[in-house]
Amino acid sequence: METKFRNRRAVSIQNDVLRVTVLVEGGHIAEIADLKSAVNPLWLPPWPSIEPSTYDPAKNPEYGSDSEGKLLAGIMGHNLCLDIFGGPSDEEAAAGLTAHGEASVAPYAISSSETELTARADLPIAQLKLERRIRLARGSRKVEISETVENLSASDRPIAWTEHVTLGPPFLEKGVTQFRAPGTRSKVFEAEFTGAAVYMKAGAEFDWPNAPRPGGGTMDLRVYTTAASSGGYTAHLMDPHRERAFFLAYSPTSRTLFGYIWKRADFPWLGIWEENRGRTSAPWNGRTLTRGLEFGASPMPETRRKMIERGEMFGVPGFRWIPAKSKVRVDYFAFLETAERIPEEPAGA
Repeated sequence: METKFRNRRAVSIQNDVLRVTVLVEGGHIAEIADLKSAVNPLWLPPWPSIEPSTYDPAKNPEYGSDSEGKLLAGIMGHNLCLDIFGGPSDEEAAAGLTAHGEASVAPYAISSSETELTARADLPIAQLKLERRIRLARGSRKVEISETVENLSASDRPIAWTEHVTLGPPFLEKGVTQFRAPGTRSKVFEAEFTGAAVYMKAGAEFDWPNAPRPGGGTMDLRVYTTAASSGGYTAHLMDPHRERAFFLAYSPTSRTLFGYIWKRADFPWLGIWEENRGRTSAPWNGRTLTRGLEFGASPMPETRRKMIERGEMFGVPGFRWIPAKSKVRVDYFAFLETAERIPEEPAGA
């Protein structure tokens, strides 16, 4: 059933413990909320949200005028990056491709029952069809998600495919919110991160969770920063000896444990993005607090050309293929529950 969520067209499903809300335009999972406590760990931007179809860079400069503007005008919570993870090339941007690809701004046809929904979108630039199914079993705190991508072209396609899950306040608190993941070899984004005070050594390789600081020493990525202003991105190879990978996020304040579990073979990488009041340009305006936990087929947010030129990192591929005229499916799930402390790993992982 269609509803409104922060002035956006949306569809919600729920069981007796959780509610899930998906935006019609962009397909973002904007809410995974506990019905009793009303806790929703997902990020809701501090700026007004509009439908991507109404965005006009000349009329909406408050969202920025580059290839990110249309995405930022409508972004919330968990968005899907397909078939690029990062920005388009100049030529792709001129041809209409936006940051993180069409899936984050496309209109979706959504059908639903009380506890299940199916969202479908066409991605004409990428020549892909996308279907996402979301199910809530009665009484369950598990959100089951299945995605199928169909390659409509007659060519095998190298693509990025990243589940861009972003957490925000009040669940996310400086120096309080805790995280766990089965990370191994890791790397800091190679270039200076946009608008951020530098507090991780660019391009440094390290072992999870201790990211090197520029002046020496390390920072533990398992606890959200206490810095007044910061930002950055790190890529983490999920333990190749495990069948399943995961991330956990825990709020001691609300005693809420949130996480996702997926097949490591589908998504071998976890990217951690942080924006801590570092970006001063529109629409960020130095007031945004996030942590992105982005599991996918690619380690770094970058253009398609750079993704292909990189090829791999730590001996693991940095993109995936979809054969001509074929479909590829992935299955994963999210969960939200109460806990007295954060475990080292979730049950079932």
